[in-house]
Amino acid sequence: MVLHDAAAIVVAMGRVPHAIARWSKVLQIVAALMAAAGAAHAQPLVVKIGHAAPTRGWLARVGIENESAARLAVETLNARGLRIGGQPAVFELVSADDSGDAEQARAAARTLLAAGVSAVVGHMTSGASIAAAPLYADAGVAQVTPSATAPAYTRMGLKTTYRVVADDTQIARALARHAVDELKLRRILAVDDGSSYGRGLTAAYMEAVRAVGGAVIDLQHLGEGAAADAARVAEWKSIAPDAVFYAGFDREAGAMLKQMRAAGLDAAFIGGDGICTPDLVSYWAAGAARDGQVVCALPRAVPGSADARIAEFVAAYERRYRREPEFYGAYAHDAVMLLADAMVRAGSAVPAQVVAALAATTGYEGATGTLAFDERGDLRQPALTLYTYVGEQRRLLRTVR
Repeated sequence: MVLHDAAAIVVAMGRVPHAIARWSKVLQIVAALMAAAGAAHAQPLVVKIGHAAPTRGWLARVGIENESAARLAVETLNARGLRIGGQPAVFELVSADDSGDAEQARAAARTLLAAGVSAVVGHMTSGASIAAAPLYADAGVAQVTPSATAPAYTRMGLKTTYRVVADDTQIARALARHAVDELKLRRILAVDDGSSYGRGLTAAYMEAVRAVGGAVIDLQHLGEGAAADAARVAEWKSIAPDAVFYAGFDREAGAMLKQMRAAGLDAAFIGGDGICTPDLVSYWAAGAARDGQVVCALPRAVPGSADARIAEFVAAYERRYRREPEFYGAYAHDAVMLLADAMVRAGSAVPAQVVAALAATTGYEGATGTLAFDERGDLRQPALTLYTYVGEQRRLLRTVR
């Protein structure tokens, strides 16, 4: 019995080195896999966010501000060292110039999608945003515009369209109430530039004017980029409007103000965000507009705002670029920061999950205010600001919701 047991022990001892060797190999493989997993986990997740706007041509001043603000946001995010799904994230801005043109916007969208962006901030104009939206939707990529206001943009039945500014319906209501209730202007001549933006804003404004007791005495469509000539303005004078409402851009609006001055038509001049630039009266209509003649609207004021969050953005933008933001920069900045927040909440930069997280946004605190979306992707409580011009300088009238 003892001899048998001893023999068994000897046999077993002979097997031990082989067993240890086998387990050692297994442990080495496990350790290697864990090390590889750890190394992969430590590798940064590169997150590409697209930006599309006109960066050449007459709209470039606005588009470049948006792009600059978006880049500032990316730099801020990278300095914070965010993690997405437990993985360190490095954000990268991929930019495309769309020239504010529908066909160029589609080309820009294809470029951004080919680059593998997780989401897009843009486009700047309504026509470009609407043109590009189906391409992003087909790819399941979120599109957040910082400046397109046409209601049609979020009414195409797409699940990927969002905006962080008030739309034209809200802008039109504020302008109509101010014109009819505050300024007592009753007879309104409506004119648009024939674009998606212009037609949409004009339709919303006419409905809003009638709702508050005003009358639209005529509606006229101009071509995109076309201003009213002397003969047309003489026709306007003959129907004696209290105000001319124009839905288009500042360059054409300035030419109209000059023609109105030359024809002796002293009607008020009202318009949306497309005309409401620092250059309208000081450059495009220099010497042609009287103080207080123009009333226009923008999303909530950024320069000169007393709000601490806006002031913080303005200060950061000035430090980075040595100039003050004038247009939609704060909204482009908010759009990038919101997308990053959605990715952190989703734990992923996969486009479909980003879209789902955006839809679930209920109260993100951005520089421009609290961001929460309705079922279409519009802001639930947008703010906007009414302006006039005095001494050829844009002057804030008031901010409304």
